[in-house]
This record gives sequence, structure tokens and C-alpha cells, in this order.
Amino acid sequence: MSPATAADVAARVRDHDRDERRVAERPDLRAAAVAVVVLDDPDLGPGVLLTRRTSRLRDHPGQFALPGGTVDPGEDVVTAARRELDEELGLRLGDDAVLGLLDDYPTRSGFVITPVVMATTGALADLVPSPDEVSELFHVTFAELDVDPRYLTIEESPRPVVQMPLVGHFIHAPTGAVLLQFREVALHGRSTRVDDLEQPLFAWK
Repeated sequence: MSPATAADVAARVRDHDRDERRVAERPDLRAAAVAVVVLDDPDLGPGVLLTRRTSRLRDHPGQFALPGGTVDPGEDVVTAARRELDEELGLRLGDDAVLGLLDDYPTRSGFVITPVVMATTGALADLVPSPDEVSELFHVTFAELDVDPRYLTIEESPRPVVQMPLVGHFIHAPTGAVLLQFREVALHGRSTRVDDLEQPLFAWK
């Protein structure tokens, strides 16, 4: 199979048959949104933006994450994802940058995360991450993202814990699960579901 282009990714995300089943089953979960941003860098090519949270944050310090957060009153998931992207990376994108939504992922910490896929062009070096929220910013190319996940078993859950080997680390769910589905949908056109994949114990809080 030929490498996916930015145009391929846009078409596949727009055609994705989103599964909202888990949200309907769990009305107790709080709504959150993350931005899955395809940045077509003139030197690096197209890739997905990934951050590492600062150690000073109260929630999930030092963990790898996609820009995002809780959906505020009066917001929808797209507005929330765009706002969080601006706050964390100084990247302002309009509704026209939105390609579509991936499946919702329910977390152990009481949220249901909606991944909002967006696309833009520009240089990674021009982005200015907020030092209060982001300690590192990565551009994961499509070739780097197209790796097979690793699955672990834990006594506390019958569900497999997913790990994506990226940027020299193993990226766990929920971020790892979202990136895995993006890889499947956007790079290969496969409607792979990931809501049955488990988070590691340290992310349950």
C-alpha cells in the first residue's frame, strides 16, 4: 500500500462511521474533547501533533497527551477542542479545518473523550506551546505513526492495555487508543474500534 497523503487522511476521516454507543450507555461521564491535528509541515511532511504535559499540572502530570480538556458549558466538542488547541499550542483553527470526529473513548477517570480531527499547513517551529501546560511538543509523521501497538494484560481488568510505541516511549490509552484508531481509520481506511482497550492503572485516577 502506498503511503497515505494528507488528502487520503481527510477523505477517510470524513467517511468514518463514528460509533457513539458507549456515550449513550454512560450518561454519568463528563464530556471532554481532544484535538487530533494533522500538521502538514513543509520540511517534515504531514504528521500528528502530540504533547507531553508539564509535571506541574494537577491532572496527569508528565503524561503524553493530545491537546484537549473538558467541554465547558455552552460549548460543543468541536469548539472545546479548538479552544484547547489555542490555549495549549497557540494554534487557532476555524471550523473549516475540522475533518470529522473519531469514536468516543470513555476513561477510567470519569470522562468521555471525543477526538476532533483537524488539518492545517505550517511549520512546527512556528508553534508556541504554553509553558504552563506543555513541556514537549512532537510531530509524529504518518510513517512513525504506522506502527503496530503492544497489548498487555493486568489482573485488574479483562481488557487489554494498549501501548503505542512512539517518540521513544510507549503511549498508553486514552491517547494511545485515539492515535491507534486514527492510524487505522486515516492511514488504512479501517473502521477499527478501540473503546474496549484498557488504560494503565496510573491513568485510572
